[in-house]
Amino acid sequence: MGLVYFLFLMFGKEFFVNRYRLLGWKFKDVTPKQAIRINTMNVCGFDVVERLRSLNVELEKIPFLQYGYWVVSSKFSVGATLEYLLGYYSIQEAAAQIPAALFTDLKEKLVLDACAAPGGKTVQLADLMGNTGIIVALDVNKRRLEALMNQLERCHVKNTVVYQLDARRVSRLGLKFDRILLDVPCSGNFATDKEWFKRRTLLDVKRNAKLQRQILAEAAKALRDEGEMVYATCSLEPEENELNIDWAVRNLGLETVEIDCYGEEAPTEVFGKKLDDSVRRCRRIWPGETQGFFVCKLRKRG
Repeated sequence: MGLVYFLFLMFGKEFFVNRYRLLGWKFKDVTPKQAIRINTMNVCGFDVVERLRSLNVELEKIPFLQYGYWVVSSKFSVGATLEYLLGYYSIQEAAAQIPAALFTDLKEKLVLDACAAPGGKTVQLADLMGNTGIIVALDVNKRRLEALMNQLERCHVKNTVVYQLDARRVSRLGLKFDRILLDVPCSGNFATDKEWFKRRTLLDVKRNAKLQRQILAEAAKALRDEGEMVYATCSLEPEENELNIDWAVRNLGLETVEIDCYGEEAPTEVFGKKLDDSVRRCRRIWPGETQGFFVCKLRKRG
C-alpha cells in the first residue's frame, strides 16, 4: 500500500494538473497550431508568403513573432513544397521561435547552440546572424546530428560547425562564447504528447532538472563576461524552470535580464518556496495556441 500511495503522489494526470493549478493555471486540453518561420537570408526579391498563398496554403501572421506564421489550412504537407526544400521557410513551433529572438546584436558573434538537434533553432540563429560569425552546434546523439546537418544543408547555413559532444563537456572546446543558447533536454509537456501523463513521473522531472543544472553550470564557464545566455525548455514543471534559474542565480554568478516576449511573468514562489525575486523576469508560456514553454535570459553578474 505504501508503494502504491507513493506512486500516486508522483505520477498521473491528477497529480500534475493540481501542480499547474497551484502555479496559477487551470488545465485544459489543447492542440497547438502548426507554425512556420520565414528564413529571410534565403528570400530575396520575392514574397514567400504570397508564393505559399498562391498554392492555397492559408497563413496568418503570428502577432508576437517577427517572421512567424500560423498554418491555418493546407491541402498538403507544408513540408512537401519546393519552397520548403529550398530553405525559404522552416516548420517551427511558435513558442520555439522565441528563444533565439531574445539575443541582441548577433551578427559576427561566436554563438554556442549547446543542445542543437534537430536544428530548428540553429537555422534561426544563422538567419538572425545573416550567416555571419560562427555557430558551434552540439548534440550528444549521432542520429539527431544527422537531422541537424540535413536542416543546415536545406537552409543553406554556412556559418555553423557541428560537433558530437555532450553539453556538459563544453569547456573541452576551450572557447568563450558571446551568446549561448540552452534549449535543454526536458520532460516536455502534454500539449505535444497525448500520452504524456502516462509516461512521466516527478522522478523523471527531477532527473531532467539535475541534467539541466549540469549543463547550466558548464555553459556559465564558457560565457564571456559581456555575453548573453538564453535558457529554454518545453516543460511546465518548475523544477526544470524557475527552480533551476533560482539555483543558477544563487550559485553560478548569473543574473536574469528583462525580456519583452509572449508569455506571463514567472512566479517567484513555488509550492511554498520563495525564489529570488529576479526570477520574475523569466517567462512562462502555458499551452494554448502554442505548446507550453519557459524562457529566460541571463548574463554574468557585474
